This record gives sequence, structure tokens and C-alpha cells, in this order.
Amino acid sequence: MRKLYVRIYFAVLASLAVFALAAGLLWHQFGEDGPWSQAYEVAATLAQNAFPPAGAPKTEQQAALERLAANLRADIALFAPDRSPLAAVGAPLPAPEAGRERGFWIRRWGGPAWVVRLPDGRWLAARAPHGHRHAPYALFLVLALLALAVGVGAYPVVRRLTSRLERLQAGVESLGAGELSARVKVEGNDEVARLAESFNRAAGRIEELVGAHKSLLANASHELRTPLARIRIAVELMKEKADPKRKAELEQDIAELDALIDEILLASRLDAVKHLDTIEEVDLLALAAEECARYDDTQLDGEPVAVRGDPRLLRRMIRNLLENARRHGAPPIEVRVSRTGDGAELAVCDRGPGVLEAERDRVFEPFYRTGARQGAGLGLALVRQIARRHGGDARCVPQNGQGSCFIVVVRRWSARSSPTSSP
Repeated sequence: MRKLYVRIYFAVLASLAVFALAAGLLWHQFGEDGPWSQAYEVAATLAQNAFPPAGAPKTEQQAALERLAANLRADIALFAPDRSPLAAVGAPLPAPEAGRERGFWIRRWGGPAWVVRLPDGRWLAARAPHGHRHAPYALFLVLALLALAVGVGAYPVVRRLTSRLERLQAGVESLGAGELSARVKVEGNDEVARLAESFNRAAGRIEELVGAHKSLLANASHELRTPLARIRIAVELMKEKADPKRKAELEQDIAELDALIDEILLASRLDAVKHLDTIEEVDLLALAAEECARYDDTQLDGEPVAVRGDPRLLRRMIRNLLENARRHGAPPIEVRVSRTGDGAELAVCDRGPGVLEAERDRVFEPFYRTGARQGAGLGLALVRQIARRHGGDARCVPQNGQGSCFIVVVRRWSARSSPTSSP
């Protein structure tokens, strides 16, 4: 059983069953051989004193039994040592069971009865009046109803306890899924409540730390733009006699640094903002055609597929894929747009050395670079971020033969869909 509340509830029911069994055993022990046995002996002695000797005629014993049973409204019978009947008052009673000296026994046809053996060997049996014959059954029924009431009453108590644990588990899973604002309601004043308080404090601290990290990253990127602009102006103001090669290298470094800052800012904004700034209907094939026109040796194929999302982010996703194929692959670069299920699939393939199987998922990690790959390592990370923001994902698969193929799936959103939800 996986559910905690079911295990606790069955533990309560098992405890009730053990309690009932123990109570029955104690009843039997004390009723037969415990302190109640003295009551049987006293009753047997008093009854023998009220009866004539065992050898007296049956008429005397009948008269004595009638005097003893006067106003009792019970069925009483006296038996000889060999269990043959001597006298009886009321309805007839069966002979005592063999092997029983005293105690309680049940005959289905006559109801429960009590028997005690007198010191002289005779047997005295009695059965309660008709209205009280089912008293033992009533006692057992009451005990059963009490056990049922306890079992039914224990269920909501157990369920309430475990439901709090389930809500705490849901909060932990939400926090692990990236929802840093996830909190749980603190209920009660026990260990579970203190655990919920500890979780809320930890979640709040994590949210503060991550927020501070994102803020620091964004502010640092913005601050880098100012000296970068001054360097660019200084390069433009350089005299004609400056080394053209050195000037070109410096301009390339500035361009790379500017692109890196732009990617860092975009990655930070995608992490911080939960909703798309713009949601429009975009033809993914037309968008890919515009970006492919910027690169040589690029072949485009596919069918028009309309998606809803941010056109600027989708354009950036396609451009990063093309730039990755240009830098690390080899021409020709093949781009294909197709319709798949409830989404649109964009595939960008090249004829380069390809990506090792062990690195096909790691290339989407921020700042991850292999020995043969250059750049900051943010381009493909942005591709996956943008794809997931649009309800899809990105993956790297091997080409047939040589090269690699990056496939991005973006969901085609209906009027009821929201592009900001997670895949």
C-alpha cells in the first residue's frame, strides 16, 4: 500500500481487532478460572444448601427447586451426577455439555444458558428470562458497533493528517519544478506544521537568492554596455594610420562581447519573466525563409505552419540554430519546417563533424563548450529556453552519415491554449 493514510487507517483497525481479541481472552480467562470462579463456588454451595440430599425423592427436589426459582422468571433445571434430569422449572433445558464444570454455553434452539456443578455432583442449569436471553448477543453487538464507530471516526482524523503531508509534497514538487514562489499552508501546531514552516522559510530563502543572482547578472550585463560603447567609439576615432588588422580584430572582439551581453540579458529575462511579451500568429516557414536568406549554402524546405508566440523570440531561435550550424558544421545547411501532431517541427541539419552521443543533451546547457566548439555556449541554451517557453523542446539527433541535426518542436496553439505554460 503506497498511501500513508491507508496504512495508518489499517493500523487503527488492526489495533481494534487486537483489542477485541484480547478482551475476549480476558473475559474467558476471568470468567472460567479467574476471580469469577469463586462466585460459581459460592452459588453452588448455596444451591446445595437449599436442595435436599442427592438421594432424596424427585418430588422433594422439585419442590425445593420451585421455592428457589420463585419470582425469578427463569428456566431452571436440576440434573443428577450422570446428567439425568431430577427437577425443572419453566421450559426444559438440555443436559450440561460433557467436560464442562461451570460457565456459559449456547444452544441454538434454546438460547444461552449457565451451568454450575454442585459439591455433591449434581448439576444446576439456568437460562435467562425470554426478554433477556440475547443479552450476550447484545453485548457483542454493542462492542461491534463501538468498534465500527471508532473505525469510521478515525478515518477523517487520519485522512486530515496525511492530506497535509500530501499538500506539503505538492509544494516541494512545485519548488523543484522551478516555481520558486511555491508555499504551503501551515495548519495545526504539530510536527507537520513545523515542517511546513521550515519548507516555507527554505523556499523563501531560495527565491531571494535566485532573485538576487538574476538581478546581479542583469545589472552587470547592463553596466558592461557603457564601457563597451566607449571602446567602440574609440575604435571609430582611431587614426587612419592604425593597424587595420589590429582594428579589425578589436572590432570583432567588441561584436562578440556585445552579442554575449545580449544573450546573457535575454537568458536572464526569460528566467525572470513568466509570460511572453508578445503573442501573435507567426508563419514559421516564412520566418525561417527570412533568416535563411542571411546565410549562404542554406536550403529551405517544408510547409507553412502557423504558430502563436513571440515572433522576435522565434526569430532569435532560428537565427541561433543557423549560426550554430555555420560555426560548427559544414555546408550545405538544410532547414525543414513540417507539421507534427499538435505542433510545428523545425529541423536544422549540417554536414559537419557532428556531436558526440554523450554531449547531445549537454550542448543545450548554458556556457557548456566542447573542445572543438567555440563561443560562449549560450546560443543553444537560448534555443531550448525559447522552445520550452512556447510549449515545446529542442533536441540534437545524428544525421544519416555525417553531421548533426537540431530539431525544435513548437506547439501550434489554439484559441484556448496559452503559450506561457510549461510543456
